[in-house]
Amino acid sequence: MPGAARPELLAIAPVYPPALAEAETFCTLHRRWLLPDADAFLREHGARIRVLVTTGVRGFTARDLDELPNLGHVACFGMGHGTFDLAAAKARGITLSNTPDWTEEAVADVALGLMIGTMRRLCEADRFVRAGRWPEGPFPMSTDLRGKTVGLVGLGSIGRAVARRIEGFGMKVVWHGPSPKADAPWPYFPALVPMAEAVDCLVVCCASTAATRRLVDAQVLAALGPQGFLVNVSRGAVVDETALIEALASGVIAGAGLEVFEDEPRVPAELRAMDQVMLVPHIGSSTREIRAHRQATFIGNVKAFLGGEGRTLA
Repeated sequence: MPGAARPELLAIAPVYPPALAEAETFCTLHRRWLLPDADAFLREHGARIRVLVTTGVRGFTARDLDELPNLGHVACFGMGHGTFDLAAAKARGITLSNTPDWTEEAVADVALGLMIGTMRRLCEADRFVRAGRWPEGPFPMSTDLRGKTVGLVGLGSIGRAVARRIEGFGMKVVWHGPSPKADAPWPYFPALVPMAEAVDCLVVCCASTAATRRLVDAQVLAALGPQGFLVNVSRGAVVDETALIEALASGVIAGAGLEVFEDEPRVPAELRAMDQVMLVPHIGSSTREIRAHRQATFIGNVKAFLGGEGRTLA
Protein backbone atom coordinates (compact mmCIF):
# COMPACT_ATOMS: atom_id res chain seq x y z
CA MET A 1 0.00 0.00 0.00
CA PRO A 2 1.48 3.37 -0.97
CA GLY A 3 2.55 5.30 2.09
CA ALA A 4 2.44 2.25 4.38
CA ALA A 5 4.97 2.38 7.21
CA ARG A 6 8.04 0.25 6.78
CA PRO A 7 8.43 -2.56 9.31
CA GLU A 8 10.98 -1.77 12.01
CA LEU A 9 13.82 -4.02 13.17
CA LEU A 10 16.16 -3.69 16.13
CA ALA A 11 19.65 -5.22 15.88
CA ILE A 12 21.21 -5.86 19.30
CA ALA A 13 24.53 -7.22 17.97
CA PRO A 14 26.76 -6.17 15.07
CA VAL A 15 25.57 -8.57 12.37
CA TYR A 16 27.41 -8.92 9.03
CA PRO A 17 27.07 -5.38 7.56
CA PRO A 18 25.93 -6.41 4.03
CA ALA A 19 23.08 -8.39 5.61
CA LEU A 20 21.94 -5.37 7.61
CA ALA A 21 22.29 -3.17 4.53
CA GLU A 22 20.04 -5.50 2.55
CA ALA A 23 17.49 -5.53 5.37
CA GLU A 24 17.42 -1.74 5.22
CA THR A 25 16.17 -1.90 1.62
CA PHE A 26 12.76 -3.02 2.88
CA CYS A 27 12.80 -2.24 6.64
CA THR A 28 13.76 0.53 9.02
CA LEU A 29 16.66 -0.83 11.03
CA HIS A 30 17.84 0.45 14.38
CA ARG A 31 21.28 -0.55 15.67
CA ARG A 32 21.02 -0.62 19.45
CA TRP A 33 24.74 -0.06 20.02
CA LEU A 34 24.63 3.18 18.00
CA LEU A 35 21.61 4.73 19.74
CA PRO A 36 22.68 7.69 21.93
CA ASP A 37 20.27 6.57 24.68
CA ALA A 38 18.96 3.10 23.85
CA ASP A 39 16.80 2.81 26.96
CA ALA A 40 15.04 6.10 26.28
CA PHE A 41 14.57 5.21 22.60
CA LEU A 42 12.99 1.88 23.43
CA ARG A 43 10.69 3.35 26.06
CA GLU A 44 9.35 5.72 23.42
CA HIS A 45 9.54 3.60 20.27
CA GLY A 46 9.95 -0.03 21.38
CA ALA A 47 6.34 -0.86 20.55
CA ARG A 48 7.11 -0.31 16.85
CA ILE A 49 9.75 -3.04 16.67
CA ARG A 50 8.50 -6.24 15.02
CA VAL A 51 11.78 -8.15 14.55
CA LEU A 52 14.79 -8.45 16.85
CA VAL A 53 18.09 -9.21 15.10
CA THR A 54 20.91 -10.94 16.95
CA THR A 55 23.79 -13.40 16.59
CA GLY A 56 24.33 -16.85 18.04
CA VAL A 57 27.04 -15.53 20.36
CA ARG A 58 24.95 -12.61 21.67
CA GLY A 59 21.63 -14.43 21.71
CA PHE A 60 18.83 -12.71 23.60
CA THR A 61 17.47 -12.47 27.13
CA ALA A 62 14.01 -12.03 28.58
CA ARG A 63 14.91 -8.38 29.20
CA ASP A 64 15.67 -7.88 25.51
CA LEU A 65 12.17 -9.12 24.71
CA ASP A 66 10.49 -7.16 27.50
CA GLU A 67 11.69 -3.90 25.93
CA LEU A 68 9.66 -4.70 22.80
CA PRO A 69 5.95 -5.26 23.62
CA ASN A 70 4.87 -5.97 20.02
CA LEU A 71 7.84 -8.10 19.02
CA GLY A 72 6.88 -11.04 16.85
CA HIS A 73 10.13 -12.60 15.70
CA VAL A 74 13.83 -13.00 16.57
CA ALA A 75 16.08 -13.45 13.53
CA CYS A 76 19.49 -14.87 14.41
CA PHE A 77 22.39 -14.45 12.02
CA GLY A 78 24.18 -17.70 12.81
CA MET A 79 23.28 -20.55 15.14
CA GLY A 80 22.28 -20.42 18.78
CA HIS A 81 24.78 -21.66 21.37
CA GLY A 82 22.72 -21.82 24.54
CA THR A 83 22.36 -18.04 24.42
CA PHE A 84 18.62 -17.88 23.68
CA ASP A 85 16.02 -17.52 26.43
CA LEU A 86 13.68 -19.91 24.65
CA ALA A 87 11.21 -20.05 27.54
CA ALA A 88 10.73 -16.28 27.44
CA ALA A 89 10.16 -16.32 23.68
CA LYS A 90 7.71 -19.21 23.93
CA ALA A 91 5.77 -17.48 26.69
CA ARG A 92 5.33 -14.47 24.42
CA GLY A 93 4.55 -16.49 21.28
CA ILE A 94 7.62 -15.02 19.57
CA THR A 95 8.94 -17.07 16.65
CA LEU A 96 12.63 -17.68 16.09
CA SER A 97 14.85 -18.33 13.08
CA ASN A 98 18.53 -18.99 12.50
CA THR A 99 20.87 -19.60 9.59
CA PRO A 100 22.12 -23.19 9.62
CA ASP A 101 24.85 -23.80 7.08
CA TRP A 102 27.99 -25.79 6.35
CA THR A 103 30.27 -24.18 8.93
CA GLU A 104 31.60 -27.51 10.17
CA GLU A 105 33.97 -27.88 7.22
CA ALA A 106 35.35 -24.36 7.56
CA VAL A 107 35.75 -24.71 11.33
CA ALA A 108 37.51 -28.05 10.82
CA ASP A 109 39.93 -26.32 8.43
CA VAL A 110 40.80 -23.83 11.17
CA ALA A 111 41.22 -26.62 13.73
CA LEU A 112 43.72 -28.35 11.46
CA GLY A 113 45.49 -25.05 10.78
CA LEU A 114 45.84 -24.41 14.50
CA MET A 115 47.07 -27.94 15.13
CA ILE A 116 49.68 -27.76 12.38
CA GLY A 117 50.68 -24.21 13.26
CA THR A 118 51.10 -25.00 16.95
CA MET A 119 52.83 -28.37 16.69
CA ARG A 120 55.15 -27.22 13.88
CA ARG A 121 55.60 -23.79 15.55
CA LEU A 122 54.80 -21.95 12.32
CA CYS A 123 53.89 -18.60 13.89
CA GLU A 124 57.02 -18.69 16.05
CA ALA A 125 59.09 -19.47 12.96
CA ASP A 126 57.51 -16.59 11.07
CA ARG A 127 58.38 -14.16 13.85
CA PHE A 128 61.89 -15.64 13.98
CA VAL A 129 62.50 -14.85 10.30
CA ARG A 130 60.85 -11.40 10.45
CA ALA A 131 63.00 -10.43 13.41
CA GLY A 132 66.13 -11.16 11.38
CA ARG A 133 67.25 -13.90 13.76
CA TRP A 134 67.86 -16.67 11.18
CA PRO A 135 71.50 -15.61 10.49
CA GLU A 136 72.17 -16.11 14.20
CA GLY A 137 71.42 -19.83 13.98
CA PRO A 138 68.73 -22.39 13.14
CA PHE A 139 65.18 -22.24 14.47
CA PRO A 140 64.46 -24.74 17.29
CA MET A 141 62.91 -28.06 16.33
CA SER A 142 59.16 -28.66 16.32
CA THR A 143 56.92 -31.74 16.66
CA ASP A 144 56.12 -34.09 13.80
CA LEU A 145 52.45 -34.89 13.17
CA ARG A 146 52.96 -38.35 11.69
CA GLY A 147 52.10 -41.21 13.98
CA LYS A 148 50.66 -38.97 16.67
CA THR A 149 47.26 -39.48 18.33
CA VAL A 150 44.62 -36.76 18.43
CA GLY A 151 41.80 -36.82 20.97
CA LEU A 152 38.57 -35.12 19.95
CA VAL A 153 36.42 -33.64 22.68
CA GLY A 154 33.05 -34.00 20.99
CA LEU A 155 32.11 -35.91 17.85
CA GLY A 156 29.39 -33.87 16.23
CA SER A 157 29.57 -32.66 12.64
CA ILE A 158 32.66 -30.53 13.38
CA GLY A 159 34.40 -33.35 15.23
CA ARG A 160 33.81 -35.76 12.37
CA ALA A 161 35.10 -33.22 9.83
CA VAL A 162 38.24 -32.76 11.95
CA ALA A 163 38.68 -36.54 12.23
CA ARG A 164 38.58 -37.01 8.46
CA ARG A 165 41.27 -34.39 8.01
CA ILE A 166 43.45 -35.75 10.80
CA GLU A 167 43.53 -39.20 9.25
CA GLY A 168 44.91 -37.68 6.07
CA PHE A 169 48.02 -36.67 8.03
CA GLY A 170 48.71 -40.21 9.14
CA MET A 171 47.46 -39.56 12.66
CA LYS A 172 45.30 -41.73 14.89
CA VAL A 173 41.90 -40.46 16.06
CA VAL A 174 40.21 -41.18 19.39
CA TRP A 175 37.30 -39.29 20.93
CA HIS A 176 35.36 -38.49 24.08
CA GLY A 177 31.72 -37.52 24.48
CA PRO A 178 28.76 -38.14 26.78
CA SER A 179 27.99 -41.53 25.17
CA PRO A 180 29.30 -43.85 22.44
CA LYS A 181 28.02 -43.58 18.85
CA ALA A 182 27.36 -46.77 16.93
CA ASP A 183 28.43 -45.25 13.61
CA ALA A 184 31.73 -43.79 14.90
CA PRO A 185 34.71 -45.84 13.63
CA TRP A 186 37.21 -44.29 16.07
CA PRO A 187 38.01 -45.56 19.59
CA TYR A 188 35.81 -44.02 22.30
CA PHE A 189 36.92 -42.89 25.75
CA PRO A 190 34.07 -42.58 28.29
CA ALA A 191 36.25 -40.37 30.53
CA LEU A 192 38.25 -37.33 29.43
CA VAL A 193 41.31 -37.60 31.69
CA PRO A 194 42.34 -41.08 30.47
CA MET A 195 41.96 -39.88 26.89
CA ALA A 196 44.11 -36.83 27.58
CA GLU A 197 46.79 -39.14 28.97
CA ALA A 198 46.70 -41.21 25.76
CA VAL A 199 46.94 -38.43 23.15
CA ASP A 200 49.48 -35.97 21.79
CA CYS A 201 46.95 -33.27 20.92
CA LEU A 202 43.52 -32.53 22.33
CA VAL A 203 41.07 -30.81 19.95
CA VAL A 204 38.02 -29.29 21.64
CA CYS A 205 35.03 -29.18 19.28
CA CYS A 206 32.03 -30.00 21.48
CA ALA A 207 28.94 -27.87 22.09
CA SER A 208 29.10 -25.27 24.83
CA THR A 209 26.56 -26.24 27.50
CA ALA A 210 26.27 -26.15 31.26
CA ALA A 211 27.67 -29.69 31.31
CA THR A 212 30.76 -28.78 29.25
CA ARG A 213 31.60 -25.51 30.98
CA ARG A 214 35.31 -25.66 31.94
CA LEU A 215 35.32 -29.33 31.02
CA VAL A 216 39.00 -29.01 30.10
CA ASP A 217 40.38 -28.15 33.51
CA ALA A 218 43.72 -28.35 35.31
CA GLN A 219 43.40 -32.11 35.76
CA VAL A 220 42.83 -32.68 32.04
CA LEU A 221 45.73 -30.40 31.12
CA ALA A 222 48.05 -32.20 33.53
CA ALA A 223 47.03 -35.50 31.94
CA LEU A 224 47.82 -34.10 28.48
CA GLY A 225 51.37 -33.54 29.69
CA PRO A 226 54.48 -31.55 28.77
CA GLN A 227 54.63 -32.89 25.20
CA GLY A 228 50.91 -32.35 24.60
CA PHE A 229 49.06 -29.65 22.69
CA LEU A 230 45.57 -28.17 23.03
CA VAL A 231 43.41 -26.80 20.21
CA ASN A 232 40.05 -25.15 20.95
CA VAL A 233 37.51 -24.34 18.22
CA SER A 234 34.47 -24.86 20.46
CA ARG A 235 33.78 -22.00 22.87
CA GLY A 236 36.08 -20.32 25.33
CA ALA A 237 33.97 -21.42 28.30
CA VAL A 238 34.69 -25.12 27.64
CA VAL A 239 38.32 -24.61 28.70
CA ASP A 240 39.28 -23.29 32.12
CA GLU A 241 41.25 -20.31 30.83
CA THR A 242 43.01 -19.60 34.12
CA ALA A 243 44.14 -23.22 34.37
CA LEU A 244 45.28 -23.12 30.74
CA ILE A 245 47.41 -20.02 31.30
CA GLU A 246 49.02 -21.64 34.32
CA ALA A 247 49.64 -24.89 32.42
CA LEU A 248 51.29 -23.05 29.54
CA ALA A 249 53.38 -20.79 31.77
CA SER A 250 54.68 -23.70 33.84
CA GLY A 251 55.28 -26.13 30.98
CA VAL A 252 52.52 -28.52 32.03
CA ILE A 253 51.59 -28.63 28.31
CA ALA A 254 53.71 -27.77 25.29
CA GLY A 255 51.46 -25.29 23.50
CA ALA A 256 47.97 -24.30 22.41
CA GLY A 257 46.09 -23.12 19.34
CA LEU A 258 43.06 -21.06 20.28
CA GLU A 259 40.27 -19.67 18.12
CA VAL A 260 37.85 -18.92 20.97
CA PHE A 261 38.19 -17.24 24.36
CA GLU A 262 36.17 -16.92 27.52
CA ASP A 263 35.59 -13.16 27.25
CA GLU A 264 35.81 -12.41 23.53
CA PRO A 265 37.10 -10.16 22.08
CA ARG A 266 39.21 -9.57 25.18
CA VAL A 267 42.10 -12.04 25.21
CA PRO A 268 44.22 -12.27 28.37
CA ALA A 269 47.57 -10.50 28.12
CA GLU A 270 49.26 -13.63 29.43
CA LEU A 271 48.15 -15.62 26.38
CA ARG A 272 49.10 -12.83 23.99
CA ALA A 273 52.60 -12.79 25.43
CA MET A 274 53.26 -16.52 25.00
CA ASP A 275 55.25 -17.64 21.95
CA GLN A 276 54.00 -21.23 22.15
CA VAL A 277 50.37 -20.13 21.75
CA MET A 278 48.74 -19.51 18.37
CA LEU A 279 45.80 -17.09 18.59
CA VAL A 280 43.14 -16.34 15.96
CA PRO A 281 40.03 -14.16 16.44
CA HIS A 282 37.12 -16.65 16.21
CA ILE A 283 37.30 -16.92 12.42
CA GLY A 284 36.03 -20.47 11.92
CA SER A 285 32.94 -19.43 9.97
CA SER A 286 34.39 -16.20 8.58
CA THR A 287 34.47 -17.05 4.89
CA ARG A 288 32.88 -15.14 2.04
CA GLU A 289 30.92 -18.20 1.01
CA ILE A 290 29.43 -18.82 4.44
CA ARG A 291 28.56 -15.16 4.94
CA ALA A 292 26.77 -15.00 1.58
CA HIS A 293 24.75 -18.11 2.42
CA ARG A 294 23.87 -16.81 5.88
CA GLN A 295 22.83 -13.46 4.45
CA ALA A 296 20.45 -15.04 1.95
CA THR A 297 18.95 -17.27 4.66
CA PHE A 298 18.69 -14.43 7.17
CA ILE A 299 16.95 -12.10 4.71
CA GLY A 300 14.62 -14.94 3.67
CA ASN A 301 13.71 -15.58 7.32
CA VAL A 302 12.87 -11.92 7.96
CA LYS A 303 10.80 -11.65 4.80
CA ALA A 304 9.01 -14.92 5.61
CA PHE A 305 7.98 -13.58 9.02
CA LEU A 306 6.88 -10.23 7.68
CA GLY A 307 4.93 -12.10 4.99
CA GLY A 308 3.13 -14.14 7.61
CA GLU A 309 5.02 -17.41 7.29
CA GLY A 310 7.26 -17.48 10.37
CA ARG A 311 10.19 -19.87 10.71
CA THR A 312 10.66 -21.46 14.08
CA LEU A 313 13.79 -23.04 15.51
CA ALA A 314 13.57 -26.74 16.23
